[in-house]
Amino acid sequence: MTLTRCAALRAWLLLPALVLAMPAGHAQGFDPGKVDWAALGKIPMKDLFIRKFNEQCGSCHGEDLRGTPLGKPLVGVELLRGDSVKELAQSIATGAPDKGMPAWSETLDEKQIWNLALYVAEQRQGTTILDKRDAIPLMVPEGEISTEKHGFRIETVAEGLDPMPFSIALLPDGRILLAERMRGLFIIGTDGRKSAPIRGTPPVYDDSSVFLGQVMGLGWMLDVALHPQYAQNGWIYIHHTDRCTDCNALSRRIGRPVSMNRIIRGRIRDGEWVDQQVIWQADKDSYTDTSDLTAGGRLAFDDRNNVYFSIGMKAALEFMGIQDLDLPYGKVHRVRDDGQIPADNPFVNTPGALKSIWTYGHRSTQGLEWNPWTREMWSTEMGPRGGDELNRLQPGRNYGWPLFTSGINYDGRPVDVGRTLGITLEAKDAEFPVVDMTPSQALSSFVFYDGKAFPEWRRNIIVGTLRATDLLRMEVVDNKVVHTEVLLKDLARFRDIEVGPQGEIYLLLENAAGSRIIRLVPGRSFRSF
Repeated sequence: MTLTRCAALRAWLLLPALVLAMPAGHAQGFDPGKVDWAALGKIPMKDLFIRKFNEQCGSCHGEDLRGTPLGKPLVGVELLRGDSVKELAQSIATGAPDKGMPAWSETLDEKQIWNLALYVAEQRQGTTILDKRDAIPLMVPEGEISTEKHGFRIETVAEGLDPMPFSIALLPDGRILLAERMRGLFIIGTDGRKSAPIRGTPPVYDDSSVFLGQVMGLGWMLDVALHPQYAQNGWIYIHHTDRCTDCNALSRRIGRPVSMNRIIRGRIRDGEWVDQQVIWQADKDSYTDTSDLTAGGRLAFDDRNNVYFSIGMKAALEFMGIQDLDLPYGKVHRVRDDGQIPADNPFVNTPGALKSIWTYGHRSTQGLEWNPWTREMWSTEMGPRGGDELNRLQPGRNYGWPLFTSGINYDGRPVDVGRTLGITLEAKDAEFPVVDMTPSQALSSFVFYDGKAFPEWRRNIIVGTLRATDLLRMEVVDNKVVHTEVLLKDLARFRDIEVGPQGEIYLLLENAAGSRIIRLVPGRSFRSF
């Protein structure tokens, strides 16, 4: 295997991070000094999609997609020719001349047709990019909820939490560790009360800004997890972004702080973080001013106490460095629980490669979980607009970003950067997902369920979504998802999932009006624990 060496790629490290959100037209000849960033940040992104649809289809199908005398509705009804993005694209391309619908393939290219199809699919699913559904008041259902195999009730564990939490970890005594991105690490007591911040943990910063509807900031608390032998050693692992100023060439040039993912471990004693050790840290030359929103930030253990952690597209551009083995971005890494590099890591003998890399070619890995039955690490990954993935992580494999994806850029442009970057990747050399979700539901945290509270869910994946605000159950057979059920629909942004000692399922719900922790327990008509 050879490393991608591209001078232009290196130069892009010095571009401001906000370039990743540029609309088309600024991609060529970009000059940050001539961009009105304040005005750009106020552009409603979804308006760009609406405009494109209305230009081509609104006069017949209605600007709300509910039909007109000239054309059938596209939402709220069954579509006879199918409603997947592929089927919609085919319908748009071929048209229905006998019913007055032109074959758009005669006037639009394949990419434009795909963009229209994706917009319709998003509207049908109700997950249009950047709709702020997390601002909807959080209403937790009462009573018993019936599903295909089990009934359950919802209990509130803690409420009134920060709008931007990231993770939870269940302590053996019934308390819960809570990581809030811009607030730090806390303990939720058995009475649901939240402690003061744990003293001595890495600093976090709340000087974030909002750009194109997204919170942008540097220096956040991300994942927290207990060592598998926590009862014996007391180790707690934190995945956070280490922030510094005047610490590399980029920071000095722009006069602003930069940050990068870091893994540490420590113990909590009398409300204080002690015995801290750095388990993994990147070279500070790779720190960037790209928002920690893109940092990925999950960590998980396998059955040999190796630590896996995900680093997202935290480069100057969302596609930069992902295919480069000497840069940390867009990778899942693996180290031993003390930070040493396992001898069987796939790139330990590759000159110039980061020896911690386990897999590469990832965009934004939001879930990371060990499958105890197949003894493999799995992940969930957010695509851009479309292209969410559930992946089996095979050592040394390339998962394709940004060269293979069914998603498109947020503004509708295709993800077509291979030629610009000077890199190529054959399909035979890429690993494709177990599940591809287009339109994007924004897959987040998940678990392989193995509890006694819901025995019929054993070996199933329980996975949350952010944009769709649904909780899903996936049945896996021979490393394939053969059935998916929605357990909770339109509830909240599901940020993290953990399984309690009796098999109860803990969910961290993210909501702008106040986040909360809930748990699913068996319904009265089903076996309880």
